Amino acid sequence: MFNIALFGAGRIGQVHAVNIAAHKESRIYSVIDPNQSAAAELAEKYQAKVQDVESAMNDPQVHAVLIASATDTHADLIELAAKHNKAIFCEKPVHLDIDRVRHCLKVVEQQKVPLFIGFNRRYDPQFRQVKTLAQAGNIGKAESLLIISRDPSPPPAEYVRVSGGMFRDMTIHDFDMARFIIGEEPESIFAQGSNLVDPAIGQAGDIDTAFIVIKFPSGAMATIVNSRRSGYGYDQRLELHGEKGVLTATNIKENSVEQWDQTGCTAAKPEHFFLQRYSAAYAAEWQHFIDVLAGRASPECSGIDGERALYLADKALESMKSGKCVAL
Repeated sequence: MFNIALFGAGRIGQVHAVNIAAHKESRIYSVIDPNQSAAAELAEKYQAKVQDVESAMNDPQVHAVLIASATDTHADLIELAAKHNKAIFCEKPVHLDIDRVRHCLKVVEQQKVPLFIGFNRRYDPQFRQVKTLAQAGNIGKAESLLIISRDPSPPPAEYVRVSGGMFRDMTIHDFDMARFIIGEEPESIFAQGSNLVDPAIGQAGDIDTAFIVIKFPSGAMATIVNSRRSGYGYDQRLELHGEKGVLTATNIKENSVEQWDQTGCTAAKPEHFFLQRYSAAYAAEWQHFIDVLAGRASPECSGIDGERALYLADKALESMKSGKCVAL
């Protein structure tokens, strides 16, 4: 049984808490959060203790840490955990500053501890099947990838101001998926963005609508379509076209019932938000991390993957501001 110190008792921390507690090989040993009442409430729910950062890091009973705290704490906590010889699961991103990420990864490398970055979409059963079938050669050589990701509604402007911007906060998942599905390191990126959804987002210095084109050394291209608002649910689709056919992962709907009659046809909307849409992905990535802890696997999504996704986000921003294609 692996004892897990959970850093962060907010929304995403609670999502991970469910999967830690549900797994037969792990348990929530302690909860750490500056909001003491939130930490105490979550700890009580799972019969865990409340600790502070220092006590959790120094506790020999803690086998691993799961970092689901505020983004600006991630790199510091990763380094602390590495120096205390704890295995690390960290939500994306490692940090919003690329130099800070690279320094952090050097510390992890020096300490030789496993680090897994939570790009959970890699573990979505549908997207994983696309990757598996593509690797098996079902559609031949990959030629183009289309990733569509639209949130149901925009976040508040207060969040946008501290998020690092759309590319680092939202599109970063799609940058990772493009690398994961194509299986190559991209060679160029071109990005365009607009503020169409909420004027407050523009006033906060960000965009809410974007198109990005990424080119890979093989000639394959990926197009990412993002919006902070769909108006109809959490729109998450992927299409990989190859020389012999196409693989498509469609939306998961609230239900599979359709009504057809002489006036037309109706169907359910996509799942409302990421908590519902990616529930299976969160459980699958936790299973993978348990396999890492048990010595059955090495982290499939490492700190390097976190660094490369952030690098693409930075270069997309550079492209958008310059209006030019940026070589990578």
